[in-house]
Amino acid sequence: MSKAVKMKPVRRLVPKKPSNNILKDPVGVYCRVRPLSQDDQECCIEVISETTIQLHPPDGIKVNRNGEFKETQYSFKKVFGINTTQLELFEDVAKPLVDDLLHCKNGLLFTYGVTGSGKTYTMTGSPGQGGLLPRCLNMIFNSIGPYQAKRFVFKTDDKNGMEIQTQVDALLERQKRENQSALIKTPKQRLDPDVADMINIEDACKVEGIDEDSVFAIFVSYIEIYNNYIYDLLEDTPFEPIKPKWNGCGTPMRSTEFIPPQSKILREDQNHNMYVAGCTEVEVKSTEEAFEVFWKGQKKRRIANTQLNRESSRSHSVFIIKLAQAPLDADGDNVLQDKEQICVSQLCLVDLAGSERTHRTKAEGNRLREAGNINQSLMTLRTCIEVLRENQMYGTNKMVPYRDSKVTHLFKNYFDGEGKVRMIVCVNPKADDYEETLLVMRFAEMTQEVEVARPVDRPICGLTPGRRHRNQAFKDELTRKLEERGGPINGDDGSMIDILLQSFPPLPSCELVDPSDEQTLPALIECLEKRQRAREMLIEAFHNQVVKTKSMIQNFEGTVSGKDNIIQEQRAKLSDKDRVILQHKSELDRLEKKTKTLEYKIEILQKTANIYEEDKRALQQELDTKDQKLHRQLSDNRRLEARLQGVASETKIKWEKECERRVAAKQLEMQNKLWVKDEKLKQLKAIVTENKNERPDQPEKPERPSRDKDKVLLRPVTPSPASSAPPVRPRHRRSRSAGGERWVDHKPASNLELDTVLQPHIPNAIQVSTPSEKALSKCDKYVLTHQELASDGEIETKLIKGEVFRTRGGGQAVQFTDIETLKQESPTGSSRKRRSSGNIPVQQEETTENEWTDVETRCSVAVEMRAGSNLGPGYQHHGLPKRRKP
Repeated sequence: MSKAVKMKPVRRLVPKKPSNNILKDPVGVYCRVRPLSQDDQECCIEVISETTIQLHPPDGIKVNRNGEFKETQYSFKKVFGINTTQLELFEDVAKPLVDDLLHCKNGLLFTYGVTGSGKTYTMTGSPGQGGLLPRCLNMIFNSIGPYQAKRFVFKTDDKNGMEIQTQVDALLERQKRENQSALIKTPKQRLDPDVADMINIEDACKVEGIDEDSVFAIFVSYIEIYNNYIYDLLEDTPFEPIKPKWNGCGTPMRSTEFIPPQSKILREDQNHNMYVAGCTEVEVKSTEEAFEVFWKGQKKRRIANTQLNRESSRSHSVFIIKLAQAPLDADGDNVLQDKEQICVSQLCLVDLAGSERTHRTKAEGNRLREAGNINQSLMTLRTCIEVLRENQMYGTNKMVPYRDSKVTHLFKNYFDGEGKVRMIVCVNPKADDYEETLLVMRFAEMTQEVEVARPVDRPICGLTPGRRHRNQAFKDELTRKLEERGGPINGDDGSMIDILLQSFPPLPSCELVDPSDEQTLPALIECLEKRQRAREMLIEAFHNQVVKTKSMIQNFEGTVSGKDNIIQEQRAKLSDKDRVILQHKSELDRLEKKTKTLEYKIEILQKTANIYEEDKRALQQELDTKDQKLHRQLSDNRRLEARLQGVASETKIKWEKECERRVAAKQLEMQNKLWVKDEKLKQLKAIVTENKNERPDQPEKPERPSRDKDKVLLRPVTPSPASSAPPVRPRHRRSRSAGGERWVDHKPASNLELDTVLQPHIPNAIQVSTPSEKALSKCDKYVLTHQELASDGEIETKLIKGEVFRTRGGGQAVQFTDIETLKQESPTGSSRKRRSSGNIPVQQEETTENEWTDVETRCSVAVEMRAGSNLGPGYQHHGLPKRRKP
């Protein structure tokens, strides 16, 4: 009997209500399908629409358990087919992230897929087909080109922040770097023509709505995550020829071998953003310079040849574009020296290494270790996305395991903080990658359900907009006025002053060696006189410049007074416009009130709908709970019924065994009693035989008395009361054993014929001297006629009755149920009867023949042995009149 297993009810997670305080956007997941190679013939991916693809299982792969093929469909934000160009991909995926970057918003873009699916091509591109990275750089510099700050005005600190330097400090920093580069004398290397062709993008684009009153600076950094360690690809490893380098085997390395850089660590800044401590950040001023820095790090990136990809990336690469933005001061000339006004945003372009299976790549050694670390980091990324999805959908608060991998730990602030996240799933449609592609599709489908906080707009400083434009207009107007008056243009006064300063004669040596020296002092006097004349000329030039400036200021004052009048007129017009605006404001207030009223009604209706929805969910949950409870009760009842049936069957078997045991015990007991009776019978026979030997003069067989003379009667042990019933026929009276059943009449051969009036008569009986199984199988009842000598010397006959039943072994058994005792006594020999009292009258002993021939009188008292008596097992005395069978 199998015990039913009690299943624990599944806990239903209640979806979490969306918060109205923080706006969130789902992660944008795009799919790009690369073309099939020439060696591959079978395709397992079909583009159905712009947002859906379908996977076809290749031959030899059974997806369902029943052996049938199963085609699955997956939806994305947009699907790019094999004919998609790099520009189309950039317009839909990367361009919005660049727009957000220039408006002080963070962004993350990463490619994901199996090895050889085109991730690096999508991110970097090829000659003539620039990828997303060079196109992002080109768009950034096309947008902020005229608004870039001078180099070293923005300076990075060691805590993921930015500092602003004055123009003088920035100039000193530039001169210092130029002197260092002049000492090193590193010739500038030209880019490879193929690499340069990647950044020569014809369809250049730019972002509209750039803040013209701000200055910008771009910093780039390039890192890789190899075997879960972070390395800086832009770090210049110093070469020390004296100090030996040691490799991983503990032996010195040759000077020509590559010395790997030291790994970096992750830290968290004051804004809870993760950054790589000690990472090199290079300030770039053009697309060419930025891409040159990228290519410098790309050469250091770890790639290897595997069975599936000739140039397989063995690490995750992260190219970080950091943009610093600060407003101009009130004059519109210099950067505002306020660190709080600096806005820093960054765009991370991530090229993840492809997941691979070692039995297909045949990797071993270092390649096997690299593949294990790559798959482990991608598995951690899947786990983090899954936990984030569960926390957001069901309101749980599980800990997201960001720290299990450097990739997830670095981009923790994008998922927990704010910013846009975009993922490009690159797939290879060949049939060999079907199983890996299926896992990638499931991960992409799950990622689309994760939401990230929408970035908010940064507050604008309180300065007047248009400062740069007004300052430039003022400079242009000043230049025009100077041209009209014939004055210096574009700083000619400064050049003249420089010429005058350069025309000062150098001072001669003033050292007097000889007291009679007459040349040193006259030469010194002459030089000083020339300097005095030049000084006077310079003072005169300054006076002329002051006069011109005063006249210019006067002209400007007249112009200002004229413009004041214009301003007054404009103010009058503004007052009229203000009245119109007030009217419009009143109308707007009325409409806003009406809108608020409608919004309030909508909110009430929404709350009511939410209440009904909650009631519906609660009732549904209650219904499900009761349904589950009902199912549990039904299953419990079924289990209880099965258990009770088992108990009943076990109890039945137990009692059957107990009955068999008791029957066997009873049979053994009755057999013992029969043996005792047999022994008594043997003793009786021995006594009879002995009596015969003592009386030899008597014949062996006594002569049967005549019926007319001394008739032997059966009489009860005690005298029977007088009966007035009429006499009955004395012959062939039916004994108690007469019935409709068949009997086995067992009369041993040693029994004596008693020729009495009343003889037991059993119809339909089989008379045997020795019982046999054949005779017992044909009958239902059994009777044994047993004779023994009573205490008064008369023969006492006992009829031992029983029922015949069939045993389990196929045999026959007899269970004794009743004993009738018949005593034989002669009427004339009543004086031999012992009496318990001598007061009995003689008339009672002298009974008539009619009284003793009455069967009812003689059989009114009998001794019967039944179960439960004190005479022995299965016997009992009866003193009541015997009940006759019908």
